[in-house]
Amino acid sequence: MTDPVLECRGVVRRFNEGASTLEVLHGIDLAVQRAERVAIIGTSGSGKTTLLQIMGGLDSPDEGEVFINGTAMHGADESVKGDLRNRYIGFVYQFHHLLPEFTAEENVALPLMIRRESRTVAIDAARELLKRVGLGERLHHKPGELSGGERQRAAVARALITRPPLVLADEPTGNLDSGNGAHVLDLMLELNEELQTSLVIVTHDQCVASRMDRILVLEDGALRPQD
Repeated sequence: MTDPVLECRGVVRRFNEGASTLEVLHGIDLAVQRAERVAIIGTSGSGKTTLLQIMGGLDSPDEGEVFINGTAMHGADESVKGDLRNRYIGFVYQFHHLLPEFTAEENVALPLMIRRESRTVAIDAARELLKRVGLGERLHHKPGELSGGERQRAAVARALITRPPLVLADEPTGNLDSGNGAHVLDLMLELNEELQTSLVIVTHDQCVASRMDRILVLEDGALRPQD
């Protein structure tokens, strides 16, 4: 077996609440292999989003470590973390987080331009991927001119434009109706298979979770396989 794309070792996260301390994550261990699909489910407030943010280097654990493609995330300075995120991780959120002043193709091209690709190369790649997700006729539309489903498809394209080894998704269909949600999920799984990208999805939707290779439950600060 190859080294995991994502590995959490003993991840602990605490939050201060007045005079008391709440430990949300109690030493999480997790390894995600290349092209593997993993769902993390749990009740509201169980720490699913906190764990996902730590996986992506957007928050730091109080104890433990996260490795992306074998590189420690949280011992790194901010510039190294940023480079790791840009090279190895794509993010998809419940809300699209597209920049309102940019067109669909500019939003999708942005991660490549951050990587210092030329604008021409980045825009060409963005157009190709937007066509793949059914937005070939919407390249020059700004987010406010797109439907909710179209915005989320553009967000998926933006997450995958760099062909990252890992995609982290936080309720990616949670803000969509059932038809658009199914379309977005189908798209993510199709591109996951084609690009051999690992996929970790935080979701409350059992239908979404059931399409993953593994379902893990975050409960009382610990991860366990679903019964």
